[in-house]
Amino acid sequence: MRKRLSSELKAKVAIAAIQGHRTVNEIASEYEVLPSQVSGWKKQYLDGAASIFISTQKANKSKESDQLLTSLYTKIGELEVERDFLKKKWQKMGGQ
Repeated sequence: MRKRLSSELKAKVAIAAIQGHRTVNEIASEYEVLPSQVSGWKKQYLDGAASIFISTQKANKSKESDQLLTSLYTKIGELEVERDFLKKKWQKMGGQ
């Protein structure tokens, strides 16, 4: 039967492998996993590390986009109100 390992445990193992204080075999023995798993998790951890910063940048850009959209929609609303007001005023003055 396969063991289900938590992502926290996998991260611990990967960090231990990255630190390099012990060999992959020692780490695998301590956590009762295969050395290939230790190497794989280390690679996944290092590959995924850059995505932490990418998602932060995307979140900032998304927030800026939301603020821009809000201000643009506000301006559109103001212009529509102004247009409707002027249209009614024009019609009262005998415009078409």
